[in-house]
Amino acid sequence: MSSLKLNAADAVGRFARIPAGRKSKWIVLVVWIIALLAVGGLASKLTGAQTNDAVEWLPGGAESTQAFEAAQTFQDADESPAVVVYERPSGITPADLATAQADVAAFKTSDRVIAEKVLGPVPSEDGQALQILLPVRTGGGSWPDIAEIVAELKQPLSDRPDGLAFHVTGPVGYAAGYGEAFKGADGILLLAAAAVVIVILLISYGPVLWLLPLTAAIFGLTIAQGVVYLATKGGVTVTAMGASTLMVLVFGAGTDYALLLVARYREELRRHDDKHEAMAVALQRAVPAILASAATVVVGTLAFLVADMNSTKGLGPVCAIGIVVSFGVMTTLLPALLVICGRWVFWPRHPEVGSSEPTNGIWERIGKAISIRPRTIWVATTAVLLLGTAGVIGFDRDGIAAKDSFVGEADPVAGEEILGRHFDIGTGNPFVVVGSADRVSVVESALTRVDGLGSVKAPVVKDGLFYIEGTLADPPDSNAAEATIDRTRDVVHGIEGADAKVGGSTAVLLDSKRAAERDNKVIVPLVLVLILLILMVLLRAVLAPVLLIATVVLSFFTALGLSRWLFELFGFEGADPSLPLLGFVFMVALGVDYNIFLMTRVREEAVQHGTRRAALIALASTGSVITSAGLVLAGTFAVLASLSILFLAEIGVLVAVGLLIDALIVRSILVTALNLDLGPKIWWPSALARQPEKPLFVDAENANAEEDDKREFARLN
Repeated sequence: MSSLKLNAADAVGRFARIPAGRKSKWIVLVVWIIALLAVGGLASKLTGAQTNDAVEWLPGGAESTQAFEAAQTFQDADESPAVVVYERPSGITPADLATAQADVAAFKTSDRVIAEKVLGPVPSEDGQALQILLPVRTGGGSWPDIAEIVAELKQPLSDRPDGLAFHVTGPVGYAAGYGEAFKGADGILLLAAAAVVIVILLISYGPVLWLLPLTAAIFGLTIAQGVVYLATKGGVTVTAMGASTLMVLVFGAGTDYALLLVARYREELRRHDDKHEAMAVALQRAVPAILASAATVVVGTLAFLVADMNSTKGLGPVCAIGIVVSFGVMTTLLPALLVICGRWVFWPRHPEVGSSEPTNGIWERIGKAISIRPRTIWVATTAVLLLGTAGVIGFDRDGIAAKDSFVGEADPVAGEEILGRHFDIGTGNPFVVVGSADRVSVVESALTRVDGLGSVKAPVVKDGLFYIEGTLADPPDSNAAEATIDRTRDVVHGIEGADAKVGGSTAVLLDSKRAAERDNKVIVPLVLVLILLILMVLLRAVLAPVLLIATVVLSFFTALGLSRWLFELFGFEGADPSLPLLGFVFMVALGVDYNIFLMTRVREEAVQHGTRRAALIALASTGSVITSAGLVLAGTFAVLASLSILFLAEIGVLVAVGLLIDALIVRSILVTALNLDLGPKIWWPSALARQPEKPLFVDAENANAEEDDKREFARLN
C-alpha cells in the first residue's frame, strides 16, 4: 500500500512539472490554443444539434413512449398540431369571424401547413371564442426552429379588430414558447455566469488576476461545447436543458478549481523564490483534491445513464464531458498562464518570499468559537438544518401543469386558458390508443365503457395497426385524467391479441412521474455509494467519508425544504417529478467538493499538528477559498432562474440554496465541529486514527511554535 501511495504521489509530481516547467508551460499553452482552434469552432453548432423532440423527454421504455413510436405509422413524423384561438368576452362579432376565416386562408397558403387537414374556425358554444386546428410541418426542428415557424405563420395575417384576443397554443404553440424562452439563452447564461465569476474573483484576487481564471473558463466552455457536439455524432443526445446545464456547470465548477489552485499557488509563492517551483508544489498539493472533486461530479452525473427518463439520461455524458474538460484546463492551462505572467498578476498585493499569508480573521475566530463546545455546536447545527427539512413534507412534485411551465406570461399559456374557458380542453392534447388491427372493433367497443373519456374518433387502420384518438373529460394534466389513463390501460390490456398501447400527453405525464420515482430509488443509492468510495480512497478512512456524505444529504433535504417555501414565495406552481433527483445529484456531487477541499487539508495538517489543531488550521486557510467557491457555483446555478422556463428556474434555486448551505454552514461549522469533537477517531480505521493528539493551541511566544513552523516549511519543500 505504501508503494502504491508513493507511486501515486510520484505521478502527481511528474504531472505538476509539465504546466509549471520553464519550457513546457509554453507547450501547454500552444496545445490548448490548437485545441480551441480545432474544436472550439464546433461550439456554435451545438444549438443546432440539440434534440428536443417529444420522444427525447419521455421515459425510455414506458408505454407512452411505445405508443408515440407506434403512432408514427399514422402520422407524418414532421407533423404536429397547433391550436389557434380567438376570444372576445362580449361575444364574437361578424368582423371577428371574418378575420379568423381570412387567417385560415392565409395559413393554407403556407407550405408549413397541411392545408387539407386544417379545421375551423370553430365557434364555442357560448359564442365568445373561436378555434382553428392547424396541422404544422415542423420539419423535426428544435424549439427555436419551431418558434421561427410560428412567427412566420403569424406574419401575413390580417389586422385583427380591437379587443379580439389571439393566441397560438397546443403542442406547436408550447414548443414555440420554449423556443422563445431559450432564444438567446446561451448568451444570457454566459454573461450572467461570467458576471458572477468576475465579481467573486475581483473581490478575492484584485483587479488583474481575475482575467486568467475567466480566460481559462472560456477556453474550457468553448472546447467542452465542441466536444459535446462531436459526441452527438456518436449518439449522445443533447437537449436544451443539457446545453444550459453544461454552460453553468463548466463555468461554476471550473472556477471552483481555479480558486483552490490559485490560493495554494499564492501560499507557495511566499515560500519559494522560483515561481516555477512554487507552481509545481502548489499543483502537487492541490491536484489530488481537484481530481477527487471532479471525479465525484463525473461519477455522479454518469449515474444518470441508468435513468428511465431520456431527458435525464442524456445529461450524464454531457455533464461528464464538461467536467473532464474543466479539470484539464484548470490544472494545465491555468497554471501555465499563471507561471507565464508571474507574481505581478497578484497586483496590488504581491506574495513575496518570506511574507506572511494574510490571516482570515473571521475563520480563525469561528474555529476558536467552535472549539469551546464542538459537540454542542454540531448537535445544534444539525437540529437547525433538520428544522429546515420541514418544508419537504407536503412538497408537491407531481409535475408542472403546461400552463405553469413558464415564469411570467406566455402566449401558449394564455391560449390554453381560453380553450379551458370555452372549449373541450383536451382538443389539442388527445389520448391515443395504438394496437393490432385484428382487434380494433373490440378495443373500440371497450373504450365506450371507460369512465372519464370524452369524444373518441373513428379508428384508422394501416399496416396491420389501428390508431384511435380521443379526448379526456378532465383537464389533461389533472389527477382525474391520469386515473382515466390507468382505467383505459386496464381495459385495453385485458383484450387478448390487441397488444394495445395507450399514449398522449396525459399518459406521458403519468409515466414520467413513475419513471422519476424509479430513478430516485436506483440512482440516489448508486451515487451515494460511488462518491463514498471515492472519498474513502482520497481520505484513506471510513468514518470521515460516511460523516461527510451524511452532512451533504442533510443539506440537500434542508435545501429542498427551504426551496419549497421559496417556490411559493416566487409564485412557482408545482415541481417536475425529476427535480429532487437532479437537485440531489448536482448538490451531492458538487457540494461534497467543499468537504473535499477542507478535509484533504485537515488530513495533510493532521500528520504534524494533530487532527483537532489541523481542523482549525484548515478552516482558517481554506475559509475564504471555499466560501468564494460556494458563492461562484451557487451564483452560476442561480442564473438558470434568468430563463423563463419554470423547471430550470427551480433547479437553479434548489442547487444554489443547497450549495450555499454546504459552503457556509455545513463545511465551516458542522464538519469543523465534528473534526474537533471526534479528533483522530474521525480517520478510523487508518493509522492516523491512533496518532496521539497534540495541543489544540500553541502559544505564539513558545519556542516550540517556531520549531513547528520550521518543520512545516521543510516538509512542504
